[in-house]
Amino acid sequence: MHLDPIMPYLVGSILAVLILGLCLRAIRQPYVIGYLIAGVLLGPHGLALVEDEALLARLGSVGVVLLLFFIGMEVSPNQLIERWKVAIIGTFLQIFISVGCVWPMGVYFDWSVERIVLIGFVISLSSTAVVMKLLQDWNEFDSKAGQNVLVILLAQDLAVIPMLITLAMLGGAEQDTGNIWLQLAGAVLMIALVAYIAVKKTLHLPLSRLLRNDHEIQIFAALSICLGLSLLTGLIGLSTALGAFVAGMIIGAAKETQWVHHSLESFRVIFVALFFVSIGLLVDLEFIAEYWGQIALLVILVILTNTFINGVILKLLGESWRDSLYAGTLLSQIGEFSFVLAAVGIQAHIISDYGYQLTVAVISITLLMSPPWIMFIKYIIKRPPHSPSQAL
Repeated sequence: MHLDPIMPYLVGSILAVLILGLCLRAIRQPYVIGYLIAGVLLGPHGLALVEDEALLARLGSVGVVLLLFFIGMEVSPNQLIERWKVAIIGTFLQIFISVGCVWPMGVYFDWSVERIVLIGFVISLSSTAVVMKLLQDWNEFDSKAGQNVLVILLAQDLAVIPMLITLAMLGGAEQDTGNIWLQLAGAVLMIALVAYIAVKKTLHLPLSRLLRNDHEIQIFAALSICLGLSLLTGLIGLSTALGAFVAGMIIGAAKETQWVHHSLESFRVIFVALFFVSIGLLVDLEFIAEYWGQIALLVILVILTNTFINGVILKLLGESWRDSLYAGTLLSQIGEFSFVLAAVGIQAHIISDYGYQLTVAVISITLLMSPPWIMFIKYIIKRPPHSPSQAL
């Protein structure tokens, strides 16, 4: 009997997530932690039950696309536009200050300029997948902190492109002017689509009469828009998650596909879980055990620094200390797109293999530690549950 090689990976992942999920539910911890721990246990550096990291990572990337697609359906474009100052000014300051914080350390250790900039870029990006999952689970998208965090994360996704261009220039690589203009045109197109949705408020999809009463066709129409825009943004060098987010806003504004959200929910849960499991697979327990002191120090510094930087910036932009600190805590981890920057760094010989392994370990552990850190700060500031009075 032929056994599909993907089956052991799926069965092992689902069983591990189920068991850990039940344990975490008993102690009221977010399921994200269970997904990450499951990846660590199942991976080649744990019990070695799952060795095909690339396969699970590809499945997980679909989860990020679906997660941002669902979030796009729930977000008001008018609220995003109203917070453009937070998105642009806040993100720029956060990246600039992150590089500035790394600079003295780089001078002390005699790092090159490109290595200092790379490390600054890496720690400046937060995890869209982790933060959006927590905000969704806690029903906090409409809170002030949730809206600020959302626009900052989207701005960071766009900022990855100039980061890659900057690193290539510092590394002496020649730039393809055509690709740069294509990426800029794509970013303008995404912003224009959001603005169009905000102005129109309600959209009608092509062949709307055929879609209105046919739920099966609605699903495929919605997935076509989601994956199609993700493919488009990926081909032009932008984030696939960004395309999925805008696609979600289109579906959310189209009356013909309002039923889609509920019909695709189970797929979103599964693929998002696989994404976090794939992140856990990257954790090298032997490397962490050998360099645990350095890794622990860096993780603590990154989480505290990111919390402080983002909190102070949002306070300077007019938010309350409670909302600013909470939003800063939500953005305290290093994001999944930092893996891309680290990979570019080792390919361009900006960092060594040791530096790459150290970076991957720190990123993975900050993703693992951020949910309990966020819950701890949330308890300390005694943040009340979200209510309609907090909505914008």
